[in-house]
Amino acid sequence: MKPASWSYAEEFIAEDEVLAAARARATEVGVAPIGSGAGAALRFLASALEARAVVEIGTGTGVSGLWLLRGMRGDGVLTTVDIETEHQRLARESFTEAGIASQRARTISGAALDVLPRLTDGHYDLVFCDGDKREYPAYLAEALRLLRPGGVVAFDNALWHDRVADPAQRDEETVAIRELGRTVAERDDLVALLLPVGDGLLVAKKVWTPDED
Repeated sequence: MKPASWSYAEEFIAEDEVLAAARARATEVGVAPIGSGAGAALRFLASALEARAVVEIGTGTGVSGLWLLRGMRGDGVLTTVDIETEHQRLARESFTEAGIASQRARTISGAALDVLPRLTDGHYDLVFCDGDKREYPAYLAEALRLLRPGGVVAFDNALWHDRVADPAQRDEETVAIRELGRTVAERDDLVALLLPVGDGLLVAKKVWTPDED
């Protein structure tokens, strides 16, 4: 794909002033938010799922949260987890500017792998992961427990700045993301797709299987 076509696709769904302000906050605190193309994909997924309950790992300053909330049902609740309380404060500012009711965004401060085990099994429609790349395989295990049958897990940075596709790149983060992709693609209980939007968005649907006798 030529750069012009990639840029056209990324900007196909325009971001408004609220998202622009959230991105500006991200720049101020050194956070790399999800790209607009991947954000639009998250909104589409949340809308297609008619998502009422979503978990987000990596609140940042609210860019991905805004995209998710805009796709979710009007009564949907986003549970977003981040280790940085200041980032979550800025995210709440973004949500308030967007006119999102406070009860629709539940922010939990803490390490994802400490928080996720406390959430309810099989309760969530969508789990979005944008935290520590080295923990992505562990996030997958938690997501599969949290998701209802037919729910979707999504991972940002699935191409990791063009490093994942390069076998010569063997740093810890790249290897973890590469192995995650391989695992997701090979599992019979997942329907997987790698979308070349933003820095790559890996998505997988949890297949419904009847209980065995």
